[in-house]
Amino acid sequence: MVGDLLALAVEGHFDVIVHGCNCQCTMGAGIAKAVKAMFPEAYAADCATKKGDRAKLGTLSIATVMRNGRELTIVNAYTQFHWRGKGCLADYEAIRSCMREIGRRFSGRRIGYPLIGAGLAGGDWERIARIIDSELMGESHTLVALP
Repeated sequence: MVGDLLALAVEGHFDVIVHGCNCQCTMGAGIAKAVKAMFPEAYAADCATKKGDRAKLGTLSIATVMRNGRELTIVNAYTQFHWRGKGCLADYEAIRSCMREIGRRFSGRRIGYPLIGAGLAGGDWERIARIIDSELMGESHTLVALP
């Protein structure tokens, strides 16, 4: 699907949206920055975790919000440790762990996500897409890419 993930979520297209986060409690760039602005509750959930904790890789923090009379869950998926430097910062095993937990916790719900790990984190989208498809097999999940 092509569009604005956050706007589509607020309109009711998804029950759960997932975005990739680093472990530094910043949410300062990419879609994380937009999530922080639109859903400060998701940033608060991120800030409630320990900054710079490598053990967060592959885990989630979660905020459930009400928008337009609908409940929406925002998942901060810790898929990279930091944002500094060049090359691939995405941790593929962390992505796998996050997606496995999302499938377990949100089975039966409509899940939307951007190109997790393939934007600023520099990961290989084909590889990431295979991980997501494998871990969310049988679930209603949708990639939303910007136009």
